[in-house]
Amino acid sequence: MKVLFPFLALFVGFGAMTLIEVSASEDEKKEVVDTRPTITVETAQAEDYQVVISNYGEVQPLERTMISAQVSGEVISWHPNFVAGGLVLRGSTLFSLEKDAYEAALLQAEANVSLAQAQLIEEQARADVAKQEAKGLASSKVSDLYLRKPQLLSAQANLKSAQAGLKIAQRDLDNCEVIAPYDALVVSRSIGVGQFIGLGTTIGEIYNVEAAEIIFPIAGFDREFLPDDLAEKQAKVTTNGYNPIERTGLISRDLGVVDQATRMSQLVVRVNDPYSLKSNMPALKFGNYVQVSFPGRTLDHIYRLPQALVNNKTVWVMDKDNKLQPKKVEILREEGAFLLISKGISDNDNIVTTLPEYPQTGMEVKIAGVKAANELTAQKAK
Repeated sequence: MKVLFPFLALFVGFGAMTLIEVSASEDEKKEVVDTRPTITVETAQAEDYQVVISNYGEVQPLERTMISAQVSGEVISWHPNFVAGGLVLRGSTLFSLEKDAYEAALLQAEANVSLAQAQLIEEQARADVAKQEAKGLASSKVSDLYLRKPQLLSAQANLKSAQAGLKIAQRDLDNCEVIAPYDALVVSRSIGVGQFIGLGTTIGEIYNVEAAEIIFPIAGFDREFLPDDLAEKQAKVTTNGYNPIERTGLISRDLGVVDQATRMSQLVVRVNDPYSLKSNMPALKFGNYVQVSFPGRTLDHIYRLPQALVNNKTVWVMDKDNKLQPKKVEILREEGAFLLISKGISDNDNIVTTLPEYPQTGMEVKIAGVKAANELTAQKAK
């Protein structure tokens, strides 16, 4: 027993020493646990950015026409598409009137012209004879009446009158067929076959579909970002909804006035062939409420940040010591979910995109995805 006691004491001492070393090791591990908040960052980089100006407006026809009868008569036919919602092409006959009376009037006018021509020829011959006879007479006895000048002028006037009557008769006959003045959408029609209509009777209404116009406002804060030359600048026209339609138009003009109620100026965008009669593009119907957007001025050295990163004109950045620092910025313009910033941050600044719950100036942080051990090593190296 006395022999075993030294060995037993040695074993107990070795165990106690091992336990102390393990405890010390665990304490060291606890000391290196990184408790800094985790953030994410993006590197700031300035760019030359072209502003996009956008607003909303309603699609309207380039022109609206009330169709009226220019002659009276009985309706004998109308175009199958001359109904509300129908589309007719330029030059199509919208409806026709009975022509018999106007054809007869044309024949009468032609006869009147022929008669006037014959009378003029006859009178011209008489004037020529009188002129020859006057050569043997004293000049004092030769008057304009003797030379038949008044009769000749009268015959010429009768011919012109007959020719004018012929033009009127031809016009009235042509007006028995009412022609579409442009590619058109029929809005209304108020006649039927067999109906008698009088001169000037309103027949219906059509809209020009060769081009559409969109009048949209320009807010005061957008004016300074307008390009120098707006004429014929291309604009994108987009409808809202599940299946949005996108078409391209050209800025046609500035209306030249500022609205007294809204203090906004107004621009007009023109879209050709909105109903796609000559293309396979989706139709842009009148009455649609659309967004119009077009490129404005190009801004130099601009930072474009999501609005969520800017609070009270302040952006949080991480400095070279991995500490949070707030920076006041100058916001030049808001575009959708983004802000255009001109001053306050610099290239290669680490913009904090995910903040701790309660950020404070000088708070030490770590970047998500970077191993804590590597960060601690880097800090010790500093």
